[in-house]
Amino acid sequence: MVGIYVIAAIVALIFSGIKIMKEYERAVVLRLGRLVNYRGPGIIYVIPGIERMERVDMRTIAMDVPSQDVITRDNVSVKVNAVLYFRVVDPSKAIVEVENYLYATSQLAQTTLRSVCGQAELDHLLAERDRINQQIQEILDVQTDPWGIKVVSVEVKHIDLPQEMQRAMAKQAEAERERRAKVINAEGEFQASARLAEASDRMESHPIAVQLRFLQTLSEVASENSTTVVLPVPVDLLSPLIEATAKLKTAKGE
Repeated sequence: MVGIYVIAAIVALIFSGIKIMKEYERAVVLRLGRLVNYRGPGIIYVIPGIERMERVDMRTIAMDVPSQDVITRDNVSVKVNAVLYFRVVDPSKAIVEVENYLYATSQLAQTTLRSVCGQAELDHLLAERDRINQQIQEILDVQTDPWGIKVVSVEVKHIDLPQEMQRAMAKQAEAERERRAKVINAEGEFQASARLAEASDRMESHPIAVQLRFLQTLSEVASENSTTVVLPVPVDLLSPLIEATAKLKTAKGE
């Protein structure tokens, strides 16, 4: 009877070493404390009491980098957070070279985020996020390579500015819009004056055009429902009357 229990215990111990690894998992095995080749996916066998297994997820991990207090190069205090995408490419290094690769990667991402953002001015930090993301990704990728980790990308999610800085930037943006409006208005006035100068030169070379324009103005005024009409009379029409008046005054004076 005792033998049956012993045999059952041995069989249970043997079958306990059977492990099933998913497609995205790898088993890092330590045999009597020494590293052996990782195993999986599929069915693997770990010798009970002799080998110890650590599961490693090979999928891309999205890790949130908590908001960090950063003082930019131009002495502006901001809060910056980001998201980090990375994956394990060498499960053996991820287990052996670092105690907890998830915690270590998170801490490294936080310090790198503070360091890179602190070296940039606020305007560059807001306008050149792609360059900041690329710089952080390259630094992290180099430092996590000995851990068997590949940093896929880093994205700065939000930059929280102080209230006084937000008001100052709003005033700056409003002033910039007013400046552009004045420049556009001045440019329009300049183009209009240039066109008027061209029109006056054209009419000077063609006097009949002035009279045609006068008649067109009369037609436009006549179509309006107005009780008072002011007619602009060209000086050329009054020239004979002015000359006759001058001759009459000269005759009387003689």
